[in-house]
Amino acid sequence: MIKSMTGFGHGEMSNANNQKVTVEMKSVNHRYCDLSLKLPKKFTMFEADIRNIMKEYVSRGKVDIYVSFEDLSETGVGLHYNQEMAREYMEVFRKMQEEFQIEMDITAASLARFPEVVSIEEKPQDEEVWWSLIEGALREAADCFIETRTIEGKNLKADLLGKLAQMEEDVCFIETRSPDIVKEYRKKLEDRVKEFLEDSVIEENRIAAEVTLYADKIAVDEEIVRLKSHICSMRDVLESDESIGRKLDFMAQEMNREANTILSKSSDVALSDHAIELKTNVEKVREQIQNIE
Repeated sequence: MIKSMTGFGHGEMSNANNQKVTVEMKSVNHRYCDLSLKLPKKFTMFEADIRNIMKEYVSRGKVDIYVSFEDLSETGVGLHYNQEMAREYMEVFRKMQEEFQIEMDITAASLARFPEVVSIEEKPQDEEVWWSLIEGALREAADCFIETRTIEGKNLKADLLGKLAQMEEDVCFIETRSPDIVKEYRKKLEDRVKEFLEDSVIEENRIAAEVTLYADKIAVDEEIVRLKSHICSMRDVLESDESIGRKLDFMAQEMNREANTILSKSSDVALSDHAIELKTNVEKVREQIQNIE
């Protein structure tokens, strides 16, 4: 099943300690795989692991991944006593007492109020605990993300198959109409020669040579054969489960080249109309393919 390069996913994972990780991701089309991570500072050590997991899910597209967390556990933070800083404060106070002959009335409670003596710090957490939450939320979001990409890919496939069917109809019309144009040209040429020459004998060889030159000028047999081949090949590729965006893009470029050639050789109103419609559908196919992974 083909996948679109646009999608969205959301995942959450929590544990019994009231710790929760939330992951959201969204993507747009891109020529390569471009992962952009927005992580809290405490999770930066997991960036490489997150990228490795995402490689299992994504091969093309610009993907933005947002990771956030909540920690309501009782063991999340604690008080830190800086003994060295307290000692320095006391040394300064003693010197001030000796120098100014003043009383030093310092209690533990008052000393604790001075900067950096006692501070609130986040306690080191077990990395495995946080990683299990991150991985669970990440995979849940990625599964949802792939599901949305697959649904849109299914719609893209149906649209592309419809356009290929229209293109095939135009190619068949051009293939059928082309020989008639040559016959009509020969008839017009013979009528004009008869009109100008009246009773003179018409040189069949010169008529045949002129018709041959004209037929060669407007011939689109090779372009029709290649277009039919490209249409069949594109149908086959659309049934593939692999990443096919680049392959389809190349095929669409080749189809566009053949459609341009046919249009440039068109000398009939009806044929030109179908050639224009053919080129229009090729352009639409090329645009749609830019969204396929």
